[in-house]
Amino acid sequence: MAGRDDLKLLGTWPSAFVTRVKLALALKGLSYEYAEEDLASKSELLLSSNPVHKKIPVLIHNGVPVCESNLIVEYLDEAFAATGPAILPANPYERATARFWAAYADDKVLASWATMLIRGKTEEEKSEGKKALFVALETMEGALAKCSDGEGFFGGTSVGLVDLALGCQLSWLKAAEVMSGEEFLGGDKTPLLAAWAARFTELDVAKAALPDVDGVVEFAKMKQAKMAAAAAAASNN
Repeated sequence: MAGRDDLKLLGTWPSAFVTRVKLALALKGLSYEYAEEDLASKSELLLSSNPVHKKIPVLIHNGVPVCESNLIVEYLDEAFAATGPAILPANPYERATARFWAAYADDKVLASWATMLIRGKTEEEKSEGKKALFVALETMEGALAKCSDGEGFFGGTSVGLVDLALGCQLSWLKAAEVMSGEEFLGGDKTPLLAAWAARFTELDVAKAALPDVDGVVEFAKMKQAKMAAAAAAASNN
């Protein structure tokens, strides 16, 4: 990386969106400073860097903030095109397809396990989240079969945008398995995804960026306990 490039990432360790950016930075071989945010007491730097949504992650490049994880990944791929492997394909159709599945990974996969583990307020909502997760992962199984063209990753022979979009969620998916006793990756429904996940987690960039599964489980339990306490307090008012 050129000496003039100063990169700083604002985030929280459990966030899959932050993990996505960490994966992209590692894949491109870029050095950066990381600042852990307390979302209960957001820093002035975060509030001034993302005044619209006030959310993480935020990447600050030479003093200029870039927000939203997928946008940050694309920014890194373009701003550091000469550094490390390309994350997005050069072909316009393949690039559009990758963006489609990256969005699907957020809109369907991430939204489903988040409902199941954190956002669901009732057992019925959590159950619906689990059902939706199975469906979303089966859909991603088909996408992997098509996009990989028989190779190891969504990006073919190398890690691409969709690999980062889904790969950043693997610790949470494993936590969902631990907490529910269900197998979401593997079996007859998603054998390709299970093999892909095993390959992805063995990558050096993944080992460095993915949060510890036990830590994610404890974090999810803490969030569940806080939601239960808030619901109980509301019912008593």
